[in-house]
Order: sequence, then structure tokens, then C-alpha cells
Amino acid sequence: MTILFEKLLENPEKTMTSIIQRVATGPQMSKSISYDEARAGMHLVLEELADPIQSAVFLIGLRVKRETDDENKGVLQGIRDNTKTVVADVDELVDIADPYNGYGRSLPSSPFLPVLLAEAGAPAVSHGIETVGPKFGVTHNQVLQAAGVSVELTGEEAGKQISNPEIGWAYVDQRSFCPSLFGLADFRKRIVKRAAISTAEVLTGPVRGRKKTHLLTGYVHNEYPPIYTMLARHSGFDSALLLRGTEGGVTPSLRKRGEFVRYWEQGEDTVVEADPAEIGIEQVNRMVPIPPALLPKKDREFGPNENNAEIAKLAAKEGLAALEGKNSPTSDALLYSASLTLWHLGRYDSVPDAAFVVREILSSGITVERFRRAAGAKNG
Repeated sequence: MTILFEKLLENPEKTMTSIIQRVATGPQMSKSISYDEARAGMHLVLEELADPIQSAVFLIGLRVKRETDDENKGVLQGIRDNTKTVVADVDELVDIADPYNGYGRSLPSSPFLPVLLAEAGAPAVSHGIETVGPKFGVTHNQVLQAAGVSVELTGEEAGKQISNPEIGWAYVDQRSFCPSLFGLADFRKRIVKRAAISTAEVLTGPVRGRKKTHLLTGYVHNEYPPIYTMLARHSGFDSALLLRGTEGGVTPSLRKRGEFVRYWEQGEDTVVEADPAEIGIEQVNRMVPIPPALLPKKDREFGPNENNAEIAKLAAKEGLAALEGKNSPTSDALLYSASLTLWHLGRYDSVPDAAFVVREILSSGITVERFRRAAGAKNG
């Protein structure tokens, strides 16, 4: 910790007042704060050392004026300071960072991506929370619960599960690795808008590999890739692959060519393209559709959709069927994301080469056994 950061924590009221006076003075007059101030501000929010109203103004003020790189890094570091991080006994690990607020318009397949990557020889972890705004969609937590997997692993238990070559993957929940941030779920609902927390929390990296950790995440809007890669480097990820995914997740469109952003170790950000048709994917819809009867109501109240539990059950059913070898939009979504990831990791020279192997794995149905071993690991 820097001397300035420690000094800022000595008088929480004075520090937060000073920050708010600068970041929340209107669109013309607001001023940026330093990395240390943003880090201290986030620390005060998480430790409940700031008044809840001040905490809300701090986060909304940053959002309204648009966060600078230093502010985003400070918020991320404030969260990482309060995150329990463990190292799994594997050389390399893929960190799958889907949006914590889940999916509201498509059936999520990505909860089953870690086990597929593990079957392909790339240990993987995903992380999240059961429900959080602003979308309150269907999350990894909800789908994995519906599929019979424990979502209550400690970081140490998740690391041990990943280190087991018979399993090689895990899910770890924010409740476990950052309880203070988990405790802000209701507060975040009340501030309504998407704050810097939503950008930063997916980059905390609660489980790391011994030698390298690779980030896999998604985006929709063009302004986010440079923010994510900047934060990924700050968080210590050795590489990152950002997929322009449906609803900001790690599943790209299944019906058209897309652009993606990546960096590898010390290299610069580069833009690459991929086409699902090049690996034999031919889908009418760009995403895995939710049955119309389960789609969220347009006039629903602000909060989780009443059908989330049923959507999670359906996603679990389709995901397990894909792991058993059934061809479906869900299996295509898994094929595409896994193939792009394995290519990014350098395991194969091209996405079609990776897809050939992944398709063989999926059609064999063997991955479901690896999934079941994880489902039984908590009680075993």
C-alpha cells in the first residue's frame, strides 16, 4: 500500500467528502480523482466506513462524469484488496468472467464452458453471484445449482477441485471470495445504474494458476475492450480474450462473423475475426433462444424475472444434454466459445483446428462424467 492510500483511510469522512466535492459537481465542473483516491473510496464503501448516501454519490458521480483509467483501476484494486485469492495447483488457468447480472434474453450455455475446457486440457474457473442488478438475469450460480453443482465452495475448495485432474474446473461465488462486495447487492439495486463495480468485479480473479492466468470475458459496446484489457493487465492476467458476445457474455453471435479483441502476455491489443460458419455452425438465431412463454415481461418490476428459476432449469437441462453429445444451439454455443479460447491459448493453430477437437469431445459424451464428478465433489 502506498503512503497516500494509507493516509486517505485515516479520516474516512474527510476523504469521501473531498472525493464527492470533485466527482459530483455536474457535467461541466466535475473533476477526476487519483488512483489512490478511487481505491480508498472503494475501500471505504466495502468496509462500510462511508455513509451509504455518500457511497452512492461516489459511485454515481464517477459514472455520470465517466470513469478515467486511474479511477477504474482504483475501484478494481479496492475490490481486490478485499478479495480472497487462491492459487490452484495448475500451471495455467482460464478465468471465465461472464456478466454477474446474468442473461435476460438468451439461454445461457457458458456455465458449462469451464468443464468443456477442462476436458480439452485447459483447467478453468467461473465466478459470479446468484442475482444482482441492473439486469437481474439468469446467472452461472442459478444454472449450476439447477444442474446439481454446489455453488458454495470456498476459494480453497475451488482451487483443490481445479487441481484435481479428474475434475479440472470449478465455480466460486462472490459470497465466498469477497463477502463485503456481496453484501452490497441490495445497495446496488437501490442505486439502479450500472456503476464501476459492475465493470471491475469480473476482473478480480479469485483463483489463479501457478504460472499463468488467462481472462475470457465478453462485451457489447466498442468503448469497453480497451477498458477491460487495461484492467486485465492491472489485475495481473497474462492474456485476455474479449468476445463480442450476446448480452455482453462469452458466447458470440451464432449466425454472423464477429470481431474480437485479445492480448497475449506483453503484446499489444489486437483485433481478430471469426465466423461460426467456418466451423460448421449454421444457426438462424444469433443466441440460444428462450421459449417465448418464459421471456421476461416488459412491464415487470425492477428485480429478478419471475421465470428465472425455470429458465435456469432449462439451461441446465440443455447444457447437460450438450455434454452428453446432443447437437443443439447450446452445443454450438459451447463449441464456438471453447474453440476460440483454445486457439487463443495457443493449443491449436486455427479456430477450425480447435473446433475439430472440441466437436469430437462433445459428440463423445464423455464430458458429462467430468461434470458429474464435480457435482459429487462437495459431498464426496
